[in-house]
Amino acid sequence: MNIESIVPAPAHAGSVVRPYVLSHGTLECYDIEKSRRFYEEFLGLECVHHASRGLSIRCGLKFHIVCLEVGERLKPVSVFNHWGLDVATPAQVDAAWEAARALQEKYEIRQVLSVKSQHGVYSFYLEDLDHNWWEIQHYDGFQHDDVFAAGDRHSMADRPSQRRLRQGIDATRTD
Repeated sequence: MNIESIVPAPAHAGSVVRPYVLSHGTLECYDIEKSRRFYEEFLGLECVHHASRGLSIRCGLKFHIVCLEVGERLKPVSVFNHWGLDVATPAQVDAAWEAARALQEKYEIRQVLSVKSQHGVYSFYLEDLDHNWWEIQHYDGFQHDDVFAAGDRHSMADRPSQRRLRQGIDATRTD
């Protein structure tokens, strides 16, 4: 199979960088062994320990997260910097929420937020032992395709002012 048969053409053919895939992202952890246990046993992700302080995490498709053990140098992130995991049904969201609450101590989950219907999905967020945020969501369809198929819905002029963003106003608006 050649790469052109499975990869869509880049949206900006005139760009400086001509990528064919968004391949990976990076997050930090305190202790790679504890984090791996959470990723595999709770989130159901596939992990490989590819470097002395590095772990690669994936769930299908052609994208992975590199988890780097940095110990106390870890910089916590906010819920706005989260990773999304899709499940097949709303009932699976509810079951994952119940499990997160029941297993919070075992996996050192810091926070489990309420289940809500928002920005077109039924979901909840949790903060893991390393201050990384995860959204467990159900979307009726494949959100990735639908978001890009819809195209731009706003112009850059629609964004809140920098002053309002600094105050945290409109920070959660996604409509």
